[in-house]
Amino acid sequence: MSRVAVVTGGTRGIGAAIAVALKEAGYRVAASYAGNDEKANAFKAETGIAVYKWDVGDYQACVDGIAQVEADLGPVEVLVNNAGITRDAMFHKMLPEQWSAVINTNLTGLFNMTHPVWVGMRDRGFGRIINISSINGQKGQMGQVNYSAAKAGDLGMTKALAQEGAAKGITVNAICPGYIGTEMVRAVPEKVLNERIIPQIPVGRLGEPEEIARCVVFLASDDAGFITGSTISANGGQYLI
Repeated sequence: MSRVAVVTGGTRGIGAAIAVALKEAGYRVAASYAGNDEKANAFKAETGIAVYKWDVGDYQACVDGIAQVEADLGPVEVLVNNAGITRDAMFHKMLPEQWSAVINTNLTGLFNMTHPVWVGMRDRGFGRIINISSINGQKGQMGQVNYSAAKAGDLGMTKALAQEGAAKGITVNAICPGYIGTEMVRAVPEKVLNERIIPQIPVGRLGEPEEIARCVVFLASDDAGFITGSTISANGGQYLI
């Protein structure tokens, strides 16, 4: 029987590409989303992937959502923590609610999603946790102190949790995308893209969501069983560590 994978923020952008790629690789996929019913229903109709609505910032909602997925599809063996938001502002203008919203979704959301599936993965002796962080969690970004802090925290969690899961057959890894050609990024004015963003990327182009998805499919596979606590920097050479 094929393994069950949950992708948070899985109905749009990078998350949608990940969900589709996992389905094509043979997984039974559940894509969660927070609010856009129209997009989620269109995604379900187009792909046949099951969609579930809950807020990753709400622990009980995650517990209940995962329970429903497991009742419908089976035990969750692959979790892709992709859901994220931005509330950008220069720090001197940043409001406490902008800080809290981003930390709650982009960092606490990883705890809220991973904690309910962890015991089952330990008991079964297999699990794959893949956290989608960001280039800005590695290098920082002005105007995104909240986002950069959360995404850097994702990397710390990845490294610590990998050590706890290793002996139980659970791997925990992270992917840090750079500028990816999602709907949001392509909405940036063409002049800004061509003159300020793309010149920073040595390969000379935006990444594609499918390129991040292929990294996820590999990390979810049995072939990646010796890789844990690692970070894949998928940024076209923009930031090297």
